[in-house]
Amino acid sequence: MASERNHSQPKKRGLLYRLVRLVFLLALFLIIAPYLLVLLYVPSIVHPVSTLMAGETIVGRAYERQWVDFDDIAPVLVQSVMMSEDGQFCAHGGVDWNALNGVIDDALEGEGVRGASTIPMQTVKNLFLTSSRSFLRKALEVPLALWVDLIWTKRRTMEIYLNIAEWAPGVFGIEAAAQTYFGRPAAKLTGRQAALLAVTLPNPIKRNPAKPSNSLSRLAQKIEKRASQSGAYIKCLYG
Repeated sequence: MASERNHSQPKKRGLLYRLVRLVFLLALFLIIAPYLLVLLYVPSIVHPVSTLMAGETIVGRAYERQWVDFDDIAPVLVQSVMMSEDGQFCAHGGVDWNALNGVIDDALEGEGVRGASTIPMQTVKNLFLTSSRSFLRKALEVPLALWVDLIWTKRRTMEIYLNIAEWAPGVFGIEAAAQTYFGRPAAKLTGRQAALLAVTLPNPIKRNPAKPSNSLSRLAQKIEKRASQSGAYIKCLYG
């Protein structure tokens, strides 16, 4: 009996070792896969989907998204999104270190957390990560954003971001958003409509650009003004 127990112990240890090894390899794959997918997404003919879009498909829910090329998006929409989400988009290398360091300092001092995500960071979050806030997600997000900025052009990053961003439950991408809220293609958006869509991005579940609250309308007015003065900030996109 004792020999049988001694014989079973190596089997259990072997099974545990294989299980740990499998978990490690799976985790390693999940970490490496996004870096490989970034390379796959370089050609403009590839139209990536976000994790939220994939989730909708998995649970059997339909969603709206019509891919639109960068040149078929009204420049005023691009300008508005830049001025609202990442004014230094053309200047940084994927991460705005000054803003990020400020957030870290605030967190260490116990102050409320504010946003410091650049458009590349938001893009990799939407493509490969979850929307839950955590230091682990941010730790994965930062190197991916640097990789994206190294591999993709600024135009490609903005094109993908605008085509996977969520503008309402089940509504993804600027073309579907423009049609849903204003009944027109993304190429025909006005400055006011573009600004309203841009300020909806931080909270697309509660904000409605077609029926903006007074505070949302005032915020859109500020973004519209910034967009009209953004020429020096968008040279990497329109040169």
